[in-house]
Amino acid sequence: MTTARSIIPLLNRLISRSQPSRSVTYMHRPGDGSPRPVTLIPGDGVGPLVTDAVEQVMEAMHAPVYFEKFEVHGTMKKFPEEVLDSIRKNKVCIKGGLATPMGGGVNSLNVYLRKELDLYASLVNCFNMRGLPTRHENVDIVVIRENTEGEYAGLEHEVVPGVVESLKVTPNLYGNLVANTAAGICGGTGVMPGGNVGAEHAVFEQGASAGNVGKDSIVAQKTANPVALLLSSAMMLRHLQFPAFADRLETAVQKVILQGKVRTKDLGGSSTTQEVVDAVIDALD
Repeated sequence: MTTARSIIPLLNRLISRSQPSRSVTYMHRPGDGSPRPVTLIPGDGVGPLVTDAVEQVMEAMHAPVYFEKFEVHGTMKKFPEEVLDSIRKNKVCIKGGLATPMGGGVNSLNVYLRKELDLYASLVNCFNMRGLPTRHENVDIVVIRENTEGEYAGLEHEVVPGVVESLKVTPNLYGNLVANTAAGICGGTGVMPGGNVGAEHAVFEQGASAGNVGKDSIVAQKTANPVALLLSSAMMLRHLQFPAFADRLETAVQKVILQGKVRTKDLGGSSTTQEVVDAVIDALD
């Protein structure tokens, strides 16, 4: 059973990112040079664009990771067993969104992956970045969502033809909780890196739109915003105990956002995904 105590070490490890108020020293620790394998799933829609951004930046900063890449699409009838085996072996995965077919009783492969690997906690860090105006100021919150129980447990039945009732049992283990929508917190332009974690495995993806594969026009014009997944990959580096590399990546992204010269359309600019990637690479210390 998931407990509040078991979540605390995960939070400390995943989201103890550098703050502007403290200095950052890029002194790699002993052992940081040993590369770690990471399962990579580009996914559907904008997924290949933003995961390619992660690959390019990791290579540019010589991060001690290498990727085992697999093609998985939401239209598949089941999750390929070799991909699950790779995640079980590596214990870490980074992925783009997988499209969920509408109707026909097709299950979401995003949900299937969380249940199969018992990724019981979704951790999303929503915070303001300097140089990026949002509806609210001084936001820095972590949203923890149950991933495998409640609505995701599949406890449902058809009351009458065409009317399905989903059952949810919620024990009050943590006292009073406040729920907010992403738009309500971040005003539509917030930065939300995130990941799905369990006792043994972690899957990192965009926190605000894990299942959102983007509009066709964004894919065609190659203007997907890679910032959220880049910051999710920084969380991944910290999870792998490579904090110096995580700091370098986060600082470079913050620098590009603060300068404001290279931004995708959703952030008020006209840059392509590749132009943002190039700017982040140029900003690496």
